[in-house]
Amino acid sequence: MVAIMVDRETPKPTLSTIEVEEKSKEPRSVLRRLGDTVRPPALGEDYSILQALVSIDMLILFFATICGVGGTLTAIDNMGQIGESLGYPSKSINTFVSLISIWNAMGRIASGFLSEVFLAKYKFPRPLMLTAILLLACAGHLLIAFGVPNSLYVASVIIGFCFGAQWPLLFAIISELFGLKYYSTLYNFGGVASPIGSYILNVKAAGHLYDKEAKRQNLGKPEKTSSRGKDLTCMGAKCFQLSFLIITAATVVGAVVSLLLVFRTREFYKGDIYAKFRNTANNTDTAVEEEAPPPVLAAGDKDRQRTKINTGN
Repeated sequence: MVAIMVDRETPKPTLSTIEVEEKSKEPRSVLRRLGDTVRPPALGEDYSILQALVSIDMLILFFATICGVGGTLTAIDNMGQIGESLGYPSKSINTFVSLISIWNAMGRIASGFLSEVFLAKYKFPRPLMLTAILLLACAGHLLIAFGVPNSLYVASVIIGFCFGAQWPLLFAIISELFGLKYYSTLYNFGGVASPIGSYILNVKAAGHLYDKEAKRQNLGKPEKTSSRGKDLTCMGAKCFQLSFLIITAATVVGAVVSLLLVFRTREFYKGDIYAKFRNTANNTDTAVEEEAPPPVLAAGDKDRQRTKINTGN
């Protein structure tokens, strides 16, 4: 008996099968494209806006700024009530405001100048200087929290200096790590940390706890009213003590988090962060020299040149 072998061809995939396979590949390709979009370049190169916003370095810097700027801004906004609650006269309170303004400007100048000098001479990274500023601000917060007599003068100087010093460091770090192509947008994104920190630490922490202590002190007393409505006044160190202990803790957390940025950028700041700008400038100068037209000879120079050619000299 002869067995007849019948070759059976493998059935070709139907159109529906092909469509299913293509659809299964589409999400993977979309995810791959999305990954390529948000994958950051090397530090110091020009990041896109999306790459910078989702960068771990930017998130660390943003969180540290919320803690640092939010705490110092809370102290500045409430300096009048702080002085009043601690029993300082109006003249001294006005002095505190002036000291904050003066040392705010000094902090901006000093942090920008000193960070540049330390970076150029000692490779001292700017994020580490930001950490030092945050730790210094903790001293001012603690002076307010414990209400040490006559310490508000020193606290005003420290708070004003630290508030001003954080901004040049923040914007310089953004420009160095994420490039200058979208710096204007990233500059404004960094500034958003100020209202967020102020809302959390000023409104939700200091304002709420101050009102709570004021109500406790005025319990059973007739309420004072003004054009703004009920006006509660709190007296004593306890009015802002818990608030500024919380602010101190938040600032310490911000300083610790900023150390992560110091660790992540240590190799970047050990190198020459301005090398690419010098190379670009040198290449531009070379290109300009190569494209420069030949010098134009005056009439007398042309005659002398013809004479030299004719005489063979």
